[in-house]
Formats: sequence, structure tokens, C-alpha cells
Amino acid sequence: MSTASPVPSFSGVVPPVATPLLPDGTIDHTSLERLVDRLIGEGVSGLFALGSTGETAYFTDDQRVELLRTIVSSNAGRVPVIAGAIELTAPRIVETARRLVEAGAQAIVTTAPLYTLNSPAEVADHFRTIAAAIDAPLWAYDVPVRVHTKLGVDLLVQLGQEGVIHGVKDSSGDDVSFRRLVAANEAAGRPLQLLTGHEVVVDAMALVGAAGVVPGLANVEAAGYVRLWNAAQQGDWTGARTEQERINRLFDIVFQPRGLSGDATGVGAFKAAMHARGIIDHATMADTVQALDADAVARIRGILDELGLLPVAV
Repeated sequence: MSTASPVPSFSGVVPPVATPLLPDGTIDHTSLERLVDRLIGEGVSGLFALGSTGETAYFTDDQRVELLRTIVSSNAGRVPVIAGAIELTAPRIVETARRLVEAGAQAIVTTAPLYTLNSPAEVADHFRTIAAAIDAPLWAYDVPVRVHTKLGVDLLVQLGQEGVIHGVKDSSGDDVSFRRLVAANEAAGRPLQLLTGHEVVVDAMALVGAAGVVPGLANVEAAGYVRLWNAAQQGDWTGARTEQERINRLFDIVFQPRGLSGDATGVGAFKAAMHARGIIDHATMADTVQALDADAVARIRGILDELGLLPVAV
């Protein structure tokens, strides 16, 4: 990997950018530009393109590049952008990552191999192969619910000490493992930046030493996460907890859809709320993912109304 450019820092609130779609399933670039501008306006410190919340698995390689270009263009250099190169194995990830770097990504995040059955040693070599082949810093994405492989603490810290990876986006939901990772990273001299994706315990993760948070819910409202993070950085743990509890009430929107897939439930609730708030023009889901029914949307709107997050009628 080239070291000509400084390694970008990803800390604070780094939302995974959702992908607005038109009713015909094509990318809604106008809504995407509006979303990016809103996120930055509410104070986020980075953008994570092409993650799970962005429904990246449902798009072609060309569509992923198209999405990233719009995010980068709308961002206009205001905050750093990291992009997910989510593919089966190292050769395909390298190919995708190179295209994303060319399109403006300042760092790449990827998972352990998909579909294949690998040992921890092979997973480590997977990351080493990718890092050596791309001209951008590499981050590890720990998301066993999707990959079915948990990235171990020792493996991650070793890769950090080698300079293979520069950070971890932890979406494991395993808070014990994350706290152990924070401690091991500290003992090793902090080779890694550690971001939590566990968006309902951000106050606790900040307390134990997370560098930041990657909350899908920030697409609905980022300002609350920014207030929470700023309070934590100032040592105002009462304020951070109070904001976290308000955010957790907003997070109840993901429990309103019933009987649907994980993608339809989580991202669908975010999109329904974003549409209700006027952030995106349509709540269209990626191809094959079921839409929310009217009752679920009504319950989501009720939560938004309770929290004063619906537009004021004029």
C-alpha cells in the first residue's frame, strides 16, 4: 500500500449512508445529495459509503461506483469518506476497492471472506493480500451476523501492529469482545481506530474507549448522535446518557415492521422515517427486499411525532 498520503482519521460520528431509490429502483441522486448535505450539516465527522445500511450487496459494481461518486461529489471534501468493498474473496475485493479509490474513497473497509470456509490464519492473509494491493488504508469490518466469521481480538491487533489495517468497524454486537479489543489495542500502543456499530449503547462504548460510532439511525437524525458524542468527549456522562435514551426511543422504529427480513426491517424503517421527515423522496427498497406495510409506516410516524421529528405543517 502506498504511504504517500496521510492516513485519514475516522472518529466521532461516521454514519453509514443509506441509498435513496426512485420507484423504479434506480438511484435517486437528488435525494442522496440532500442526505449527504444534511448529515454533514448536522455535524458528522465522516461518511461510510456502501455499507449494510447502504444496501450495497444488492447493487452491481457499476452502481456502487455511481453511488460513491455522488457521495464524494456532494461531500466536496468536507469530511473523510470510507467505502465498503464487500465481495467474496481477496481478488474480487481488490478489484472493487481499486475502482472505489479511483472514484474518491479515502479508505476501504472490508469483511472476512464470504462463502469460503477459512481458518484464522487464512483470514489474516486475506486482509494482508488486500492491503498490499490497494493504494488506500484498509479497515476491517467485523459483522458476523452477515459473514458468519467473528474477527478475533488477537488477529485484529496483530494486523494493526503490522500496519495491514488501520481500524475496525465493529458491528458484532458483542460488547464483551469489543471491550477486550479496546484494552488489547491500548496495550499494543493504539495501532487501531475502533468504531462501534452498536448504536443503542454508544454512551457506554465511548466510556470504554471507542473512537467513534457508525450508526445507521443517523440517516434519520444525526444531530442526536453528534450531541451524544460531544457530551461524552466533554465527560458529561449524564448528558450523554440522556441523549442515548432519547435516541433509543427513536430506534424503536426498527421494531415496528413485523414478519419481514432483517434488511427489510432495519433499513426499511430507516427509509420510512427518512421519507416521513422529507429527507428522501421515496422509501423504495433495493430489488427483492419487501416494502413496509401502511400500518408499520403509521407506527413509525407516531414515534417521530412523539419526538417532534416530523415536519411542521404549513
